[in-house]
Amino acid sequence: MKNNRALGLLTVTHGVNDMYQGAVPALLPFLVAERGYSYALVTGIIVAATGLSSVVQPLFGVVVDRRPMGWLVAVGMMAAGLGVGLAGLVDDYAWTWLAIALSGLGVAAYHPAAAKAARVVGGGSARSMGVFSVGGNVGVALAPLFVALVLNAAGTRGTWLLAVPAVVAGAGYLLARRSPRTSGSVQVGPVSASVGAAGRDDWRAFGWLSALAVFWSVPYVVMGSFAALNVIGRFHVSTATGAATLTAFTAGGVAGTLVGGWLAERRGRLSTIRLGYLTAALAVAGVVFVPGLAGVLCCTLLFGTALFVPFAAQVTLAQDYLPNRVGTASGLTLGLTLSVGGLLSPAFGALADAWGVHTVLATLIAVLAVAVLLTTRLPEPSGLVPASRPVVEPAA
Repeated sequence: MKNNRALGLLTVTHGVNDMYQGAVPALLPFLVAERGYSYALVTGIIVAATGLSSVVQPLFGVVVDRRPMGWLVAVGMMAAGLGVGLAGLVDDYAWTWLAIALSGLGVAAYHPAAAKAARVVGGGSARSMGVFSVGGNVGVALAPLFVALVLNAAGTRGTWLLAVPAVVAGAGYLLARRSPRTSGSVQVGPVSASVGAAGRDDWRAFGWLSALAVFWSVPYVVMGSFAALNVIGRFHVSTATGAATLTAFTAGGVAGTLVGGWLAERRGRLSTIRLGYLTAALAVAGVVFVPGLAGVLCCTLLFGTALFVPFAAQVTLAQDYLPNRVGTASGLTLGLTLSVGGLLSPAFGALADAWGVHTVLATLIAVLAVAVLLTTRLPEPSGLVPASRPVVEPAA
């Protein structure tokens, strides 16, 4: 019961934290409309939010591996919220860039510590990691609505209101760490002691998994960028219908994360990962070749679901490949490798300008075919010893 409560608390913090990842792109149209930012300046803000965060996140993972830092869950989340909250208070571009960079650093600090904590309270279960991961999916999905509601009412200078959920959730998490009802579950120490001691780190297997995560990142970023534009341009529908297509993709991600965790517990992680990528490849082929709007919407929903089926299994597998460096594994899997899709997005944008969005989506069939081949290189982790009981860090 304790662990369920702690996992639920971590899932809520994941939703709040990742809401600020989704808040940055949702904030950009307001900044462009009010301040007239060019596309180059907008790109700079995106780099501040994602590029810097993705590079620094593995470093936080290394630090988390060396000493217990459960408090970093709250501090990272509050920094993510405060950065977004400060972004609109001053018109100066440098101020806005630095504020968004602070938010990105907060997001980077949160993930390794929180993923490590979720692994402990969930006993290393892929299903528990799926529950934790879906919190982030929900947060990203809710971000545009949250930003629109606040800024339409308060204007760009009202960005400080966007920081309120992070401050409240961060304070609540810190109080829970000190509560005798939940502290034993939330304050986690060495992961190997709680989910099973392990042998050597398998860097070769982790390298294959990191490569696979890169091939996950590209379809995720490309579909997120072009799903709406595809149906608008192809079927000449309204922007609302385009937004519905994007919603189908993100909603599928929520469902796929939960389904993937459940499947991994029953069918095994490697089988679940392979099934997810194979289904995603077929679904994106449907997005490209199915002629009707309804069929494309259904295929987009299926694609979002299938793409996220491997997510929780990949995170726990990475942690098992590097059992002595769980924070590092989490930081690399959730951070640096997933940033590649964002770094490649300008190339896909140029391809779309030259050949059309439909062609860009067609390239994802080949990307996912390579991902399916990479899944055959993943071995089962070896040397795991059954877990005994959780070890907790001091309440300092």
